Amino acid sequence: MTGIALKLCSVTLFITMASLIKATSAHVPPGEAVFFRSFFAIPVILFWLALRGDLRTGLKVRSPMNHFWRGFVGTAAMGLGFAALGLLPLPEVTALGYAAPLLVVIFAAMFLDERVGMVRIGAVALGLAGVLIVLAPRLTALSGPTVQTVEAVGALLALSGAMCAALAQIYVRKLVQTEETSAIVFFFSLTAAGLSLLTIPFGWVLPSAPEFGLLVLAGVLGGLGQIFLTSSYRFADASVVAPFDYASILMALGIGYFVFGEMPTVAMLSGASLVILAGILIILRERQLGIRRNKARSARTPE
Repeated sequence: MTGIALKLCSVTLFITMASLIKATSAHVPPGEAVFFRSFFAIPVILFWLALRGDLRTGLKVRSPMNHFWRGFVGTAAMGLGFAALGLLPLPEVTALGYAAPLLVVIFAAMFLDERVGMVRIGAVALGLAGVLIVLAPRLTALSGPTVQTVEAVGALLALSGAMCAALAQIYVRKLVQTEETSAIVFFFSLTAAGLSLLTIPFGWVLPSAPEFGLLVLAGVLGGLGQIFLTSSYRFADASVVAPFDYASILMALGIGYFVFGEMPTVAMLSGASLVILAGILIILRERQLGIRRNKARSARTPE
């Protein structure tokens, strides 16, 4: 129960963070929002590492280039997602973000030579069908009025962000073989803060006092969310806590409706349902395969 509770806390913190970014998106550009989200997460993460006694470990790396590339695609994912939040309803961006775990399966087969069976292929196909259902109304509006075209661009940005997030997960899978989790968490925030500074020439603005407060809070919540997420895996298997990621759609629907006045569409709800179903099927299959691998190892280990 502790692992699940921590996971739900992380989901709540991340969706609240996204809401704060959305609230400032009309004035603050995505690159600047990435800086605040990353920079103000660093003190939180450093404090956490110090409490755990992992400060020295968290500042030590063995594969600096892998950290950089993980940070690069992760920063791209964050920036694209933040840009999408300024153009689309919060629940829709959240639903399209669920494409990332599906794409991880594809990218793992392409780049990590992982074997993917028919069950996971079928689940990915089901999930991508759901993504297309969410996207279809937006893409058909590409040649429509300006407002609809902007929303179509937002949908493409959200999907591109999900692709980058999936690639970031592939780099994380590589990094965990040689790096401590604390190092991965810390250097991602550091890399993202540094890379976001490259967007200054594209029009950073001076936030108002309320915007500044919201952006700083978004960074703090993002850092806390990362801590709760990492901690959840210390108390429960990934296959147990991973399905609770999808609680974010319920929170996004509530925040979208009550805070931003956003009404969910039938296409978004039906497409999101398919994507969530596919994600849960993949999680269950991964758990089943993990149990088989553990049994096989036990059988090969001499008594």
